[in-house]
Amino acid sequence: MTDQRILGSTEQGLGKAQAGLGKLTGDAKLRLDGRVTEFRGQARDAYGRVVDGIEGLVAKAPAEYQEYGRRGIDFARRKPLLTTGIVAGLAIVLGGLGRRR
Repeated sequence: MTDQRILGSTEQGLGKAQAGLGKLTGDAKLRLDGRVTEFRGQARDAYGRVVDGIEGLVAKAPAEYQEYGRRGIDFARRKPLLTTGIVAGLAIVLGGLGRRR
């Protein structure tokens, strides 16, 4: 389990508590902040799951490629937003290439 998954689960719990407190007190801003925090926790947990999955793939890769995979995972851990942007950009480009007009 990566740090991202632990932090994500913690944020989800905090967000649920904030949203519940906001609902209980009738404070719409606190409720909205709680929902945003919960969503951010879900996103962080999902990112951690992806990193964990990639680690599993790297472990199954041939030995000569494992070092490259570990470097990529280390980069993804250090710069999660940049990594997400790169992956999203690649998905858009590859999705566009697959379309026929």
